[in-house]
Amino acid sequence: MSGKYSDKVAVITGGAKGIGKAVASRLVSGGASVVIGDINEKLGQLAADEIGCKYVFCDVSIENDNRKLIQYAIDTFGGLDIVHLNAGIASGVTFGNENTIEAYKKITSINLDGVVYGMDAAITQMLKLNGGKIIATASIAGLMGLSLDPFYTVTKHGVVGLVRAVGPNYLSDKRIEINALCPSFVDTDIIAMAKEFLVQANFPILDVSDVADTFEQILESNQSGNCWYVIPGRASEPFNFRNIPGPQ
Repeated sequence: MSGKYSDKVAVITGGAKGIGKAVASRLVSGGASVVIGDINEKLGQLAADEIGCKYVFCDVSIENDNRKLIQYAIDTFGGLDIVHLNAGIASGVTFGNENTIEAYKKITSINLDGVVYGMDAAITQMLKLNGGKIIATASIAGLMGLSLDPFYTVTKHGVVGLVRAVGPNYLSDKRIEINALCPSFVDTDIIAMAKEFLVQANFPILDVSDVADTFEQILESNQSGNCWYVIPGRASEPFNFRNIPGPQ
């Protein structure tokens, strides 16, 4: 298939549904060779068959699964150009629950460790190749405090901080762009528990296609270290962080 991504190889974690599936579909429609990784084998294979891409089992909380996923794409398609580190969950708990610490460890292993492992696997290979583009799914909760799920907020702040810290270091001589997607509430499983409340409050919910639009904007930006917000009714752009006060 010809298109603007016809010479690109892409890897997407959490690609069986939601944002990951929407991005995979967008890239395939543009001609890219795509591999989706997901822990749900049934949905992962169904999505791959529907979209027209490859599926590989991947538990992002396991370091070697991330490396296997990246290596599969290289072995199968001969390169690596785009990596979308998208897999994530909500915790649904806060302090004072009997499973607080268990939930904290689980969400951290997926939302934060999974991004670190995936980024390390991708950068290791991109340094050997001709660079590439890495986009991590963070959240508007990475730019503000979301009291509904403080542990989710912790992990997404971590992703934002990671992207801001490493993104500028790889752009110039290493030709690797690293950015983050920071969408507001999106119509995915992550907001399932809060969706009824959001609808009753007339709070606008993003469609996954809105996030895929911004994903493509980031690919075309040729920038690194930015965290792009996706908010209903506003044009997406990098969030403008304030600098800390200088010494007096």
